[in-house]
Amino acid sequence: MTTVSTKPYLIRAIYEWCVDQGFTPYIAAMVDEETRVPPGYARDGQIVLNVGADATHQLVMDNEFISFQARFNGVAHSLLVPIGNVVAIYARENGQGMAFEVEKAEVSAVPESDDDLPAELLGDDVGSDGGNDDKPPPRGGHLKVVK
Repeated sequence: MTTVSTKPYLIRAIYEWCVDQGFTPYIAAMVDEETRVPPGYARDGQIVLNVGADATHQLVMDNEFISFQARFNGVAHSLLVPIGNVVAIYARENGQGMAFEVEKAEVSAVPESDDDLPAELLGDDVGSDGGNDDKPPPRGGHLKVVK
């Protein structure tokens, strides 16, 4: 029996905690060939994304990927972030959250285009403007590395 990592469950738990507290959940992720984000928004191989309900549309956080649609400068984009690439999830307002080590995604096939994505990840309309904030995740001892 294959054991699923605790990481996607912890990410979803911190996300729900942020929402329940009225905070804005942000994720920081490493950008590689398996990550689909708008060109020009990653810095030093990382991107910070607002994954709050006001900034995303059709957000799906499963055990392998976080996917959603968001607008960047008014243009709708479909984003795909492997769970293994998430390095932190935290509340924008106070920086509380959790940091993780980067893992190599163990996925058989990464969608090459929107045509390869499941129908529930695609849609005609996209949530309100937002999705990226240029602020890096807060630094400090309040985040713990989880293996």
